[in-house]
Amino acid sequence: MSIRDEINRKRAGSYDPFVVREGKFRHAELEDSFYHLDWAEESFLSGNYEKEMLRRTFNFDKVKYLVIVISVFFLVLLTRVFWLQIIRGNYYYSMAEGNRIRTQTIEPKRGIIYDRQMKPLVRNEANFVLYLIPSELPDDSQTRDDYLRQIGAILDKNNNDNSVEAKTMKVGNLELVMENSSFFAINKKLEKIVPYSLESYQPLFIADNIDYQSALLLSLKTQDFPGIFITNKIRRNYSISNLSTSTEALNVLSLSHLLGYIGKINEKELAANKDEYSQIDYIGKTGLEYSYEKDLKGHIGEKNVEVDALGKEKKIISQSAPEDGHNLLLSLDIDLQKKVEDTVSDALKKMGLSRASVVVEDPRNGEILALVSWPSYDNNLFSHGISQDDYSKLINDKNRPLFNRAVSGEFPSGSTIKPVMSAAALQEGIINENTSFLSSGGLHIGQWVFPDWKAGGHGMTNVRKAIAESVNTFFYIIGGGYENFKGLGLDLIVKYFRAFGLGEKLGIDLPNEATGFVPTSQWKEDTKNEKWYIGDTYHLSIGQGDLTTTPLQVAAYTTYFANSGKLYQPHLVKEILDKNNNSIKKIDPVIIEKDIVSAKNVEIVRSGMRQTVVSGSARSLSTLPVEAAGKTGTAQWSSVRAPQAWFTGFAPYNNPEIVITVLVEEGAEGSVAATPIAKEILNYYFTRNQNK
Repeated sequence: MSIRDEINRKRAGSYDPFVVREGKFRHAELEDSFYHLDWAEESFLSGNYEKEMLRRTFNFDKVKYLVIVISVFFLVLLTRVFWLQIIRGNYYYSMAEGNRIRTQTIEPKRGIIYDRQMKPLVRNEANFVLYLIPSELPDDSQTRDDYLRQIGAILDKNNNDNSVEAKTMKVGNLELVMENSSFFAINKKLEKIVPYSLESYQPLFIADNIDYQSALLLSLKTQDFPGIFITNKIRRNYSISNLSTSTEALNVLSLSHLLGYIGKINEKELAANKDEYSQIDYIGKTGLEYSYEKDLKGHIGEKNVEVDALGKEKKIISQSAPEDGHNLLLSLDIDLQKKVEDTVSDALKKMGLSRASVVVEDPRNGEILALVSWPSYDNNLFSHGISQDDYSKLINDKNRPLFNRAVSGEFPSGSTIKPVMSAAALQEGIINENTSFLSSGGLHIGQWVFPDWKAGGHGMTNVRKAIAESVNTFFYIIGGGYENFKGLGLDLIVKYFRAFGLGEKLGIDLPNEATGFVPTSQWKEDTKNEKWYIGDTYHLSIGQGDLTTTPLQVAAYTTYFANSGKLYQPHLVKEILDKNNNSIKKIDPVIIEKDIVSAKNVEIVRSGMRQTVVSGSARSLSTLPVEAAGKTGTAQWSSVRAPQAWFTGFAPYNNPEIVITVLVEEGAEGSVAATPIAKEILNYYFTRNQNK
């Protein structure tokens, strides 16, 4: 039967749907006829056949699986939205704000250091610092290098060659500096930063001490360069003005050992102070700048700023003001310090020598009035950015100008120890003020000779004469004994040396104080594998052998005899002030020891030191405008070099207000090299005070 016949049958009402379902003709053929026979279309869109065909085409049992999948998808989506918006909303909000708002520190003003007359010894100046945030630099290497080359070209023109590390190349015996060396130096630093590490988000120091013109040009350039910033830090200027001896600004070089300097923080310092400093901050390196860093630094302020796409500040949203550092009021007399420096420098030139130390102390409270270690250095070199050539000269100088020999130097005391030996022997009842021994040129112990410095000796000698004329024989006997006379012995000598501050730090408010050294029999056995001999005790009794002291220690025990019984802790800072110079804290004198020996025995030693000036080895001081007392010293330390020359003393004798200790290295005789320096300083001090 043809399709048309089938259609006719349907129209006549004789259509049998089972014929179609049983495959009597193909559905495709029927469908084709529908498209071609418009009159049949209406019949096929209605009726049971149509319902049957729709039911068989759309299986609603499978639709429910699609609904489940869609429901799960929306459930996951809603859960994620809930997590992001509700649970972690604050976190992601902060992150988004962090891309727009940043917290920057506001540096406080560093505290000023004044001398005792409120004369400023330091000034704060602007220091332009260039740094990078590696993570904010362009990802495109060509663009990044273009930016850095432009920055490097400006830095190369900067007058300070310490700003960045130069890139050099050796050609034969020549070392050539490559063009745009700063660019290579910056890249060298960036190579060490791991991308996307925590370090890449931290400031990377590039250069400091940039001159004003270069800083201005860099500021203009960096406005368009992402991740490159220039900021202003504090730089110290240690030039002094308004000295009574000069109206011009000048450097008192000897202050460098006292004030020290500040410099860029290093990795070790940053690790120890990571909560208070950043990679581009500065910190006290030596001297008082180091010892009082926490007081001088102050506390940083903060400001929240809105930044643009380049990370540049657009506006300030909020800020908290910094707290400026505290000021320091020193006991130091800057005019006296300058006088001591000039006196030492001139005297050394005349003698053809190069190294000396002077400590001037107030015996009433331990305040340091002047302290000179010579040669010294210019701390402005470090503050302003020292060149490699200048630094090499300093560290290679055989006279070690960076070394504070007055505080850190350890030297044999020579005869300056004899007042301590006298006090110990008097206190232990080994001698009294009238005990006398014959000095005939020295002592003979078997084959060994322990000589006096004076050929033929000094004759009958009591303790006052022994101090005044520095009679070795007297101190050999009271220290180690001789024949039937029993001396102090090693243990008592060590006991009194330590009581007078030897062999340990005194606690001055400067870094790197040395302890000196007091030898013992156990030490000698342990280090030299030798037992202690009587000759060792004799040498120790006159300040020779393995005994070492610092000039500061000698000055300290001299104050004990000057003030009749108190050993003070030496100190430089008298008072800590706020930014308006109002007192915050006064530094009270600290007594380390007192009444080590009786007042009577102290007075005997004092009279011996006075006799040193009247008729002994320091007679040149007898012409001073005030009465003085003291002790000279000549300390052997080398078989091929001249002895160390010492003087230590105080004035006025009856009411001391100044102690002075002078050490001239390789100066030979204390009376010849050290005493004249002390005389000129004392004469200046008392003449100046009388004229005021």
